[in-house]
Amino acid sequence: MDVSPWMDELTQLHERLGGCFLRKEPRDRALSYLKGLLGPSERKNGWQLAEQAGEKVPYGVQRLLRVAQWDTDGVRDALHDYVKDNFGFKGGALVVDETGFIKKGTESAGVKRQYCGTAGKVENCQVGVFLYYAAPNGGGAFLDRELYLPEDWIEDWERCDDAGVPKDTPFRTKPEQARIMLERARAAGFQPEWTLGDAVYGSDPGLRRALEDWEWPYVMAIKTTEPVRTRADQGVIKRTAVEVARDLPAEGWHRLSAGDGTKGPRTYDWATEPLVYTRSNRARAP
Repeated sequence: MDVSPWMDELTQLHERLGGCFLRKEPRDRALSYLKGLLGPSERKNGWQLAEQAGEKVPYGVQRLLRVAQWDTDGVRDALHDYVKDNFGFKGGALVVDETGFIKKGTESAGVKRQYCGTAGKVENCQVGVFLYYAAPNGGGAFLDRELYLPEDWIEDWERCDDAGVPKDTPFRTKPEQARIMLERARAAGFQPEWTLGDAVYGSDPGLRRALEDWEWPYVMAIKTTEPVRTRADQGVIKRTAVEVARDLPAEGWHRLSAGDGTKGPRTYDWATEPLVYTRSNRARAP
């Protein structure tokens, strides 16, 4: 297989990032790092990425990620432009989700025993919140990221300082981090047809309110205990989501496939019920 077009495209992408680096050394090493991430190494740790770049020790890779001066937000903005140029910015879907990075130590920023989606259980890990763009043509790319810092981390400024966390960093919930990333995508010009998220994000009223204010359609899971408003003969009534679902007629449900997962077919039962949103005084299907 001829991979030269891929390498040419990677080089052009790296050229877009040139202005984000003050010095030539970290700029050149960033290209080696990108090649390593896309390379055949089974694990992408510092040692293996260094070996793939022809280096005997990982110090250069570690220096790039820990102490080298480069504009991380500028790289993100360049990524936004690259995705728009290659996939477009209208239609498709923006997806918010999180993933965990298992750690053995206690010094990495934000690390603690918390739920880790990678392991499917509580583990000592870091958690990152990510924004992904699924383009209408079937392509897609990650757009943005935020490292989740638990509240007990933010309250321990000495620990934050040791981990390199700026002292003015506020505590933000995962839905708040998702909203900030969606605001950045909106400012960059993205106009998704749908915004998607699981119950961690759909159960946050602030995030849903922002999407409604932007008039961005969304499909987000909510907790079974989440209160919703529906119309009834006696007017608008407030019930939990599980109560609404329980009272829907059996013929109103439809079983659809979401494709195969790691544990086999993924099928879900779907039904629609108009909800009343007092902010807009309009009924919409969830």
